[in-house]
Amino acid sequence: MEEILTHNTFKIETKKDFNELFNKHYSNLCAYANNFMKDVDASEEIVQEVLFKLWTNKETTIFTSSIKNYLFRAVRNASLNFLKHINIREDYKVHHENERQDELSSEDVMIVSELEEKIRKTIDQLPVERKKVFLLSRYEGLKYKEIAEKLEISVSTVENQMVKALKFLRKELADYLPFLFLLFNDFFKN
Repeated sequence: MEEILTHNTFKIETKKDFNELFNKHYSNLCAYANNFMKDVDASEEIVQEVLFKLWTNKETTIFTSSIKNYLFRAVRNASLNFLKHINIREDYKVHHENERQDELSSEDVMIVSELEEKIRKTIDQLPVERKKVFLLSRYEGLKYKEIAEKLEISVSTVENQMVKALKFLRKELADYLPFLFLLFNDFFKN
């Protein structure tokens, strides 16, 4: 490769000079880039981009130190910039997903609040004794036998009242059932 020297400076003058430079350093530069990138194809792209910029700026690029040092430094910087860009993009993606999740969460809270209000109003429509049985079962977690003892009624009456309460709630809340089953999975079970 012919280098034009002027007080320890040189530049690439011809296509032949560039081809010699390319053939001499390309594979080592790719291996070096792969230390950062951990991806052979991405490493080759980085090196090709560095060499392309060198060729397109050959008229204005003057080397005051070794071309080899310049190329390795340029590949290192390009690799690190590329990785930094990927990290920024990933951070943005995570941030955007978190914001979206927060929006969904506040939306979910609103839906749950509306459902709870609708459930409360529907339960309030139950006859008094049926309502007592239902609340003791679903909100206080009492077993049918415990409810029967507490209300001084038979277990079969508790079962009968629960069946009727659940049937009424399913009918009145039919539009909300998919959400209710997801949110309150054992709310409507016998």
